[in-house]
Amino acid sequence: MDLNIQQMIFEFLGGLGIFLFGIKYMGDGLQNAAGDRLRDILDRFTSNPFMGVLAGMIVTILIQSSSGTTVLTVGLVNAGFMTLRQAIGVVMGANIGTTVTAFIIGIDLGAYSLPIVAAGTLLIFFFSSKKVKNIGQIIFGFGALFYGMELMGDGMRPLRTLEAFRDLTASMSDNPILGVVVGTLFTVIVQSSSATIGILQELYAQGTIQLDAALPVLFGDNIGTTITAVLASIGASIAARRTALTHVIFNLIGTTIFLILLVPFTHFVEFLTSTLNLDPKMQIAYAHGTFNITNTLIQFWFIGFLAFLVTKIIPGEDSTIDHKAKHLDPIFLERSPAVAIGQAKLEVLRMADFAKQGLTEAFKYLETKDKRNAEKSYQYEEAINNLDQRITEYLVKLSSYTLTNHDSEQHSILMDAVRDIERIGDHMENIIELIEYQLTHKVVISDKAFKDLEEMFQLTMSTINEAFLAMEHDDKEKAQKVVEMEDAIDKMERTLRKQHIRRLNEGKCSGASGIVFVDILSNLERIGDHAVNIAEYVLGEEE
Repeated sequence: MDLNIQQMIFEFLGGLGIFLFGIKYMGDGLQNAAGDRLRDILDRFTSNPFMGVLAGMIVTILIQSSSGTTVLTVGLVNAGFMTLRQAIGVVMGANIGTTVTAFIIGIDLGAYSLPIVAAGTLLIFFFSSKKVKNIGQIIFGFGALFYGMELMGDGMRPLRTLEAFRDLTASMSDNPILGVVVGTLFTVIVQSSSATIGILQELYAQGTIQLDAALPVLFGDNIGTTITAVLASIGASIAARRTALTHVIFNLIGTTIFLILLVPFTHFVEFLTSTLNLDPKMQIAYAHGTFNITNTLIQFWFIGFLAFLVTKIIPGEDSTIDHKAKHLDPIFLERSPAVAIGQAKLEVLRMADFAKQGLTEAFKYLETKDKRNAEKSYQYEEAINNLDQRITEYLVKLSSYTLTNHDSEQHSILMDAVRDIERIGDHMENIIELIEYQLTHKVVISDKAFKDLEEMFQLTMSTINEAFLAMEHDDKEKAQKVVEMEDAIDKMERTLRKQHIRRLNEGKCSGASGIVFVDILSNLERIGDHAVNIAEYVLGEEE
């Protein structure tokens, strides 16, 4: 039989493209239908490793991508929403969740793929409801997935006649490590274990590859998919890099175990095939599911050891900010509202500390132009926003219980202070964006202008420090001092603005630098205003 190499390549690559698009499009549709719940699932329901496994499974099934779940997990660890131990559970769950795609592919719907695509198109283009469009997107992606598989199958069918390919599969049967390497490299290239396992299912169904050669390739596919998390962790926090490394180690250990037990595992898959009357594609799907479930069951009990191991491999103190509230225990709401007020105050003070540290990082960014300072400042801003939501929810619940007059006053102070601290975080973010504008447009700020900003920053920091101390100790003297500092802040802002206008007129600074300078100045002045607000809450009626 004459081989049309061009047709083979075009059908395979075109089919692979449609398959990957189908998986992505279906995952996006599922994600849109789920709304913003995916991050919440990972954030809220990972209180222990077992819940982490369940959360990882659910999210991966919803977005049809273990890489996507792992990247999301790395992001949450990097942002401080999740600990390393919780993340390891999620990674294990993601490995189980991704096996669902292989089972979907195992259902032979290739003949109906185009009508399924047509049905999805109908829902997308002829209905205005967003919900219906999301369903249409899921159906369209589902059909595209199977149509892509059909095209890839047509492209790969002639491979069985190639002597070189037959020799390769024979070598993989004799040398399973070669199969693992092939599976790993192919998945690293394609960036989707679902795609490479789908290709493996198609090759096995056509009889192009034998089971004892297919299984090592399957193990390699699972190793290859870890590269996405590794790439996502580059430049991230130490905890995020450790999470990505755990994903690699988890699949390497699993592959090692199953390579040692390859012969009995092959017999087990053959036993399942005869018992459940599985077709070839489902054989691979069951093998994939067994591999990941067994791997999780074995390694789940060693999560602590895995965390210890990656900590030794990637040493150093983790500087990730812990975004989660530490003191808002709901048990105090009903039992002791006074204690609940104290706990909420501790959390507000944590939020205030984040604002101080974030502002310090923002000013360091102006000085050093080091992106790490900007990223750290953004992390503090995200932590402030998260605590704002959690503290406000806690205080709203607390307001439904009976409070003494003193506790009621404290409750009001905390509610107002949380709002002002959150606004300080917003101004901090504005400053970062102004510095990024300066860098992007190559705006030069003169040494004199920088010294002026530094002077304004020092005054602003001393003001918010005094305000937060006044709130912490209910110190009315410090609060009064902050109120008196407001005139100094306003006066300095006016003076520095005039000086800069003079420099502009003298041609010592450009108009673009004037925009950056004046806007940073304005944001610092507004931060001072929010510090004064907090001081005035402490003063209360005595103001």
